[in-house]
Amino acid sequence: MTSAKLDVSTQELRAPSLAPSLAAAVRHGLLLIFAAIILLPFAWMILAAVKDPSDIFSDPFSLDPAKLRAVENFSKALTAAPMGLFMLNSLIVVVGVLSVQLITSVAAAYALAQLKFRGQTLLFGLVLFALCIPVQVPALPMYIALAKLGLLNSYFALMFPWFFSAFAIFLFRQHFRTYPQEIINAARIDGFTEIEIVLRLIVPSALPAIAAFSVFSVTAHWNDLYWPLIVVNVTEKMTAPLGLLNFQSAEGVSYGPLMAAATIITSPLVCVFLLARRYFVEGVTMTGVK
Repeated sequence: MTSAKLDVSTQELRAPSLAPSLAAAVRHGLLLIFAAIILLPFAWMILAAVKDPSDIFSDPFSLDPAKLRAVENFSKALTAAPMGLFMLNSLIVVVGVLSVQLITSVAAAYALAQLKFRGQTLLFGLVLFALCIPVQVPALPMYIALAKLGLLNSYFALMFPWFFSAFAIFLFRQHFRTYPQEIINAARIDGFTEIEIVLRLIVPSALPAIAAFSVFSVTAHWNDLYWPLIVVNVTEKMTAPLGLLNFQSAEGVSYGPLMAAATIITSPLVCVFLLARRYFVEGVTMTGVK
């Protein structure tokens, strides 16, 4: 009798449980649904970029090889407006903004995380307060200042408001606080300066967080239309989103070339994310609050 009970118990233990599998299937199903919702506009954009404009709305998700107009749409997107110049301007802006942001934010975050000085808590509170201020609030005074200095329609005007990033300081501070204080003290005893500690110890350990922030920064400023629309009104300094708006105004509502231009502008961001996705995920998941 006892042996039979043991056999039944063993079979129950060996029997696979359906509950975890069902829960995993539900989770993955929901993720697939959300992913499809997010990717649907991009799929429509790519299909519209290669189709005849007359077929875009009549049968939006069909793809007839005999009616493809990819060459015509992309050629018009590249020739009707200086799309290469617009993307070059965006590249200069995002690289310049990111470079200054990393220099200022890494230094400030290290000071807030590893140094002790009077007013440290107050300064960190101001950083958190800055996170709550919308970008539209300081836009008017900054525009007036740039106009009085004659700096409108310049790369500096496009980059200046973003040199300080409260989000980057907060993100890096949380990561730097997890770095062992003993290693920093040992480096100081060995004669390392604070700059050497940051460059040789802190920054290499924070590469995932830096990569994660870089993706956020590049994406935000590549796609930014609000500020360039305010400070730029000459074609030579237009960024990609502003150039796309100018292209739409010049060509009218021609969705084939318009979606082709949008595809050209979007593709560099996709490439950047694919190249940095491992560091991006690691930086977001490993940056905790200590």
